[in-house]
Amino acid sequence: EKCVHELFEEQVEKSPDAVAVVFEDEQLTYRELNVRANRVAHSLIDKGVEPDVLVGICVERSFEMIVGLLGILKAGGAYVPLDPDYPKERLKFILEEISAPVVLTQRSLASELDIGNPMFLEDDLEPGDSRAVNPRAVSTNLAYVIYTSGSTGKPKGVAIEHHSAVSFLHWVRDTFNDTELAGVLAATSISFDLSIFEIFGPLSWGGRSLLVNSALDLGTDKMPSNVVLINTVPSALGEILKGHQLPSSVQTVNLAGEPLHQSLVEAIFSEGTVQRVNDLYGPSETTTYSTWTPRHQGGFENVGHPISNTQIYILDTQGQPVPVGIPGEIYIGGAGVAREYWQRPELTKERFISNRFSSLSTDRLFRTGDSARWLEDGKIVLQGRIDHQVKIRGFRIELGEIETVLGACPGIKECVVVAREDSPGDKMLAAYFVFDQNDSVTTPALRRALAEKLPDYMIPAAFVPLAALPLTPNGKVDKRALPVPDASRPGLDSGYVAPRTMVEEELSEVWRELLGVDRVGIHDNFFELGG
Repeated sequence: EKCVHELFEEQVEKSPDAVAVVFEDEQLTYRELNVRANRVAHSLIDKGVEPDVLVGICVERSFEMIVGLLGILKAGGAYVPLDPDYPKERLKFILEEISAPVVLTQRSLASELDIGNPMFLEDDLEPGDSRAVNPRAVSTNLAYVIYTSGSTGKPKGVAIEHHSAVSFLHWVRDTFNDTELAGVLAATSISFDLSIFEIFGPLSWGGRSLLVNSALDLGTDKMPSNVVLINTVPSALGEILKGHQLPSSVQTVNLAGEPLHQSLVEAIFSEGTVQRVNDLYGPSETTTYSTWTPRHQGGFENVGHPISNTQIYILDTQGQPVPVGIPGEIYIGGAGVAREYWQRPELTKERFISNRFSSLSTDRLFRTGDSARWLEDGKIVLQGRIDHQVKIRGFRIELGEIETVLGACPGIKECVVVAREDSPGDKMLAAYFVFDQNDSVTTPALRRALAEKLPDYMIPAAFVPLAALPLTPNGKVDKRALPVPDASRPGLDSGYVAPRTMVEEELSEVWRELLGVDRVGIHDNFFELGG
């Protein structure tokens, strides 16, 4: 029955002088963090924020980011993260849809991103009302709305109530010990729900959140020395291991967002310092994680059992439970199920359905679109998607959203976007398109057009022009017949200029080896080459 911020406030009472957050060379105690969050909350209340009112937050990673999140929750509002690195048009769409009365931000971002109703977090440093805020929200009010990729060409907001997040945080308390929670790396953007674990997991139970800019800080002098638990995606951890950047202090590794292959599990344990590797699964619509399992050396790939207060059903196309070993679609019920897709009643009705397996008429199931099967011991093995959604490096991507934006570009007659894995472990997006009587459209121009509307992780690595899209006998695009993108120059058509100096030649050689391309010119872009 509690709210997320109330769990934090209980820890303030218990251990006010304990360190709550570390960022670079500074730290905040629970008392200091609480005082600053109270100031923000009182200012938001003065601006009309109340329960179920959405408040945008657009900040760089900093203490102010966490102060802002807590301040919004204390005021009774629900926070909506706005990544300052997102295209302006995407941010504009979200801001218009949520109709936020105020956006918490920093002065350096407000004018650059054209935020019209800002409240500057720098001002929470000024003297203000730091008294405790009387409870305003209840457990059925919204805690946050996080936007994910949408199949219609527009992102969709997943609306999560406090009781769902609190249930998840209680599972965190039951699953991880004090040592682990005292050193949780917070490296994920707050625009992704993995951040709920990294920030509120430790702050709800007297732990410590170690804030960094990204997981790439691992192994550098920016990394705190006492990291015990890290949360990331398998592909990112694979790169960390390749660079020998996993700190010896890390004892627990949580991996989610992509299939966790047994070869990576073996590589993690071979480091000799990691004691626990956990495989976790769950969409944003069911509050971060829905299943989990410890993975072991010599084990096999699975995502385990439901977390507490969660039910998993694997159903056939008629909505009937499938037998052990037979594939079906995952449906998730329980405390973590989101309220809705914000301002999307039809999509909400389609994906959130009545739970006919429950005696409570109000219980619902979320239809995931993920295919899976039961093992005899009750564990679950994932088998991919049944729809048009993919995961690339842990990012959930609706291919239809990319196709909608690409298809609206001048000169494009028709297009299709697919996820390819022509080299094992190297999954990438590839766009195939047919010109509309205008073959003067260049790949860089298409890439720029997509970058104005889509975040970086949704920009295809390869663009392949075709005379016509291959079709199956029933008239659908035959994705198996799409050609492999040119590995030597994926998606590029600009002039090649060879390296001119020793340093440029050495860098070019590194890129050629890493990206598997034949040549690299001085004007080539690492990401456009598939990096």
